[in-house]
Amino acid sequence: MSGLPIVALMYDFDRTLCTKDMQDYSFIPSLGMTEKEFWDTTNEIWKREHMDSVLAYMYSMVKISGDKGIPLLRENLVSMGKNVEFFRGVKEWFGRINRFGRECGVEIEHYVISSGMKEIIEGTAISGCFKTIFACEFLYDENGAAVWAKTDVNYTNKTQFVYRINKGVPDISNDFDLNRSMPEDDKRVPFTNMIYIGDGLSDVPCMKMMKAYGGYSIAVYQKRDSKVEELLRKDRVDYICPADYSENTSLDTIVKNIIRKMAICDVLEKENARQLRELDCPMHS
Repeated sequence: MSGLPIVALMYDFDRTLCTKDMQDYSFIPSLGMTEKEFWDTTNEIWKREHMDSVLAYMYSMVKISGDKGIPLLRENLVSMGKNVEFFRGVKEWFGRINRFGRECGVEIEHYVISSGMKEIIEGTAISGCFKTIFACEFLYDENGAAVWAKTDVNYTNKTQFVYRINKGVPDISNDFDLNRSMPEDDKRVPFTNMIYIGDGLSDVPCMKMMKAYGGYSIAVYQKRDSKVEELLRKDRVDYICPADYSENTSLDTIVKNIIRKMAICDVLEKENARQLRELDCPMHS
């Protein structure tokens, strides 16, 4: 640990960092299906069975793979991560933002909070840039084949992972420390030092959470449309930007300005605390 205040950048993954759903790059073609065929099948199961939509797609991955005689192995999913394509500037983004944070006097940490597959994300070129990856994951049998969902990160329960970052409780099996009362000063990353970056309606619960607790949220888009504009108009997000992570883009500038503001606020809070300690010192009584 550097001893510097921590600023947490949290990202959705599909259509936020990569250009489409991560299953579309390699997994769906490996089944001999088109993207439309797979997602139409998944949506039919989801609606027919009144399922959680994320569990429905995970079930489809297991069921269709089994029906086709293709074992759904963890190692294969991880290897598919190498084919994931990112938006412009993503691969250089993390190092540049980390350096900027240190120049401002804060330590930047990056987190994924995604309804996509943890295994695929772990195989991508940027997986090592994240402190923790919170995403869907399968439970595997003795042969390494997926049998059922181990972790389901749906659109609403994404918010629990923001709390985990806030309290410093990354182990998702540790509900005791997540739910126990904790003084604000003991929380590892204040909400006011958080930035959430997502691409749309599935991220609204986290975006609204940021606004409620003093953090910031940014919606990125490939093509600006009425849906992303409504997020801004209805005060569900702080900023909207093209999904271009290159230097000097609007996203780069906004994130750096937010980090700069967070760093200044931390300095002022420390100065306030120092002055209060001096007032309480016997030498000043």
